[in-house]
Amino acid sequence: MRKKVWASLAAMVAAALAFSACTASGSTTSTSASAGGNVTLEFAQWWEPELPAGSLRTLMDQFEAANPGIKVKLISGPYASTKEQVVAGAAAGTMSDVVGLDGAWVSDFVKQGSLTNLSTAMTDAKFDASQLAAQVKIKGSTYMIPVANFVYPMFVNNDVLTKAGISALPTNRTEFAAAAKAIAKSGTTSGWILPLDTATPNGIQNDFMSWVWASGGSMLKDGQPNLVGNQGVKDVMAFVKDLYDSGAIAKGTFTLKEQDKVNQFTNGQVGMMVDSLAHVNLIRQQNANLKFTVAAIPTADGYTGKGALPYASWGIGIANNSKHQAEAFKLVSFLMGKDVNAKICSLAHAFPGNTGAVPDFVNNDPAFKQAFDLFQKSNLTNEFTGLPVAEDLMRSFDNELQKYLAGKESADEALTAAQAAWTKSFAA
Repeated sequence: MRKKVWASLAAMVAAALAFSACTASGSTTSTSASAGGNVTLEFAQWWEPELPAGSLRTLMDQFEAANPGIKVKLISGPYASTKEQVVAGAAAGTMSDVVGLDGAWVSDFVKQGSLTNLSTAMTDAKFDASQLAAQVKIKGSTYMIPVANFVYPMFVNNDVLTKAGISALPTNRTEFAAAAKAIAKSGTTSGWILPLDTATPNGIQNDFMSWVWASGGSMLKDGQPNLVGNQGVKDVMAFVKDLYDSGAIAKGTFTLKEQDKVNQFTNGQVGMMVDSLAHVNLIRQQNANLKFTVAAIPTADGYTGKGALPYASWGIGIANNSKHQAEAFKLVSFLMGKDVNAKICSLAHAFPGNTGAVPDFVNNDPAFKQAFDLFQKSNLTNEFTGLPVAEDLMRSFDNELQKYLAGKESADEALTAAQAAWTKSFAA
C-alpha cells in the first residue's frame, strides 16, 4: 500500500548520503553527549543560507547562554538538499534532533513514526500553546509548529517590465500573459519562469496551483481530489500552455528547481516569478542593483472575489529517534518565544508564528510593508499542507502537466490521469 512512498524514500537515501556525510557525519552527535557532559543537539534546516550571514548562529549562541549544558550544531543546506537529508534520516532512523519542516512532509513522517508528538511535549513542558499562530496537526495531535510564515506573491523586475513597454503591473491573466510575451520579445530575458522538476515538485504547489487559488479555485472537494471536470484548474492549464507555446516561459521548465528560478530572477534573466518572501534577502545580497516589486498574483479575468496568496512555513519538529527530547523542546520553545520569533521573522521578512510577535520590517521596509498589506487583505491558501503523501500528489500532477505542455495528451486526459493517481494516494 505504501510501496510508492518507500521507493521514493529509498531513492532519496542514496542521494542524501554524501550531503549527510559532509554535514552531519551520519547524525551521530544527536545521540551522544559532547565533552564536558554537554548535550549537543543537531538542528537540520535550510534557514541559515536564507538568513543574513551569522544571524541564526547568533540566536543559537543566545540559546546556549540561556541553557547551560546544551549546545546546538546547525546542519544547514539549501531547501532541496535539506529535504533529501531529512527524508533519508526519517527512513533510516537517524534524523537530527530538531528539524526544519515543510508542511507537505508532515503526514508522511507521522505515518513513519519519525516525528515526536508535540502536543505531549508542550503539555510536559507546561508550554502555553495559545501563543502559537498555527499548528500542523494529524489526528488531533501537533507534529509541526510554524516558526515563520511566508506568502508567495509575484515578483516583478521593474527595469525589465519598463524595457518591454509595460507601464503597469499586471492584475489579471490577460495582462500578465501580454507582459510575459512582451518581455520575451524585447530581448534575451524570459517573461516568466515555471520550475517543474519532478525530483522536487513543489513548483506545482507554489507556481501552478497558486494561480488556481488566487481566483478562489480549489483542487479539492470535501477534502478529496477534484481534478476531473474542474474548470478552474483546466483554465490555468490552458493559460500556462499558451505562455509555454509562445516561448514566454524560461527554457528548461521540466528540469528547473526552485533555486534555479531564484537564480535566474536575481541575475535578470527572467522578468516575473511567483516566489517566497524568504528569498528577498538572498536576492538583495546577490544583486543589490536589482529593482523589483512585490505584487498580488494576477487573477482570472473578471474575478471580483477576494484574492489569495499561497504560503509556506518554516516549520519545526522533533525527531522521535532523538535521545534528548526535553532539550530539543527547549530549543523549540526558545524559537517560539515572542522576542526571538519576532527577530527571526524580521531577519527572514516573514510573518510570525507567535501571535504576539511583531517583525520590524513591516514598518521599516516599503517592499515588505506592501507584502504585509497583501497578507492582510488576502486569503492564505495551501491545500497541500497536511495531505497524505503531499509530494507524491505534486509529482503525479507534475508528470501529467508536463505531458500536456509537451502536447502528448489533452488537458482532460492529464486531469483524468492525475485524478486517478491522487485517488490511489488518498486511499493508501
